[in-house]
Amino acid sequence: MKSSKKKACPKVSVIIPMFNVEKYIDECICSVLNQTFKNFEVICVDDGCTDNTLNYLKDYKDSRIHIVRQQNRGLSGARNTGIRVAKGKYIAFLDADDFWDHRKLEKHVRHLDRDFDLGVSYSSSLFVDEQSALLGIGQFPSLKNISAKTILCRNPIGNGSAPVIRKDVLEQIAFNDGTKSWRQYFDESLKQSEDIETWLRIALNTQWKFEGIKEPLTFYRVNASGLSANLTKQFASWQYAIEKNSQKHPSFFKKFGSLAQAYQLRYLSRRALQSRNKVQALKLIHQALWTNWRILSEEPSRTVLTWCCSLLCILPNTLYSAIERLTMRAIGLLQKRTTA
Repeated sequence: MKSSKKKACPKVSVIIPMFNVEKYIDECICSVLNQTFKNFEVICVDDGCTDNTLNYLKDYKDSRIHIVRQQNRGLSGARNTGIRVAKGKYIAFLDADDFWDHRKLEKHVRHLDRDFDLGVSYSSSLFVDEQSALLGIGQFPSLKNISAKTILCRNPIGNGSAPVIRKDVLEQIAFNDGTKSWRQYFDESLKQSEDIETWLRIALNTQWKFEGIKEPLTFYRVNASGLSANLTKQFASWQYAIEKNSQKHPSFFKKFGSLAQAYQLRYLSRRALQSRNKVQALKLIHQALWTNWRILSEEPSRTVLTWCCSLLCILPNTLYSAIERLTMRAIGLLQKRTTA
């Protein structure tokens, strides 16, 4: 007699978008399979890979791993495909060049299970280089009392591999703009800043809470190519993503729009410093202060440190690099104290 018992659905669906990531995919997948929490599925979305990424995946015989193939649609398109086929109550995003602490899912599941109003759980992150070595810095964001202003100005989630989200939240903010035959969760018209647009859409249009976990459970890879990207283009992309929500919430953006721009310019100034584009760093931090001086009153230490680093651009590179390392460690300590 055949059993009528159905196979239980996984509690967490881990979605990994993949596009030519053969260099990193093993470390990424292993960090999921080594989780202390075991009730998950892994949805690897092949977003048109042309390298050996898929050959690496063939070595894994774990039945929890599922591969979904599609033509290249970008990060948002790959995540959207993963969400649509996901069976889990919770959705965890992991970019293929990042990896997790082995306790990440356990801690996020416990976090979400004990608070039914919590929609987005995220963690602090540590930065690693292309060889997975720790850089001594990371993201240690605010953890509680997260408002739409916090999301707009400071984006406490930080990166796309940090959050674990109730699938109900994503279903609530899904949309169909007529350009695709499927519903979108992440806006596929965006090639950059798609994360902040989605988090902001959740904050502005739902009552779900955002809350963070203090421990750094995500390892975020800083690629050299990413650091040297066109920062002016990044700022324009961020502005475009933010404006997607401005028509529905004009008073909110009138109140906080320029402050958010100032924080974004300060962030890009730090990115310019990391890529050794010191002249642009100086330009960006002054543009940030000109846009809205309140970043100096709200976060004086981080703003002054960024400004001082940019002023040191006239120093020889060796001396500048030594001072920069000390300063970035100081910023890291300030971040930890802020969230303590």
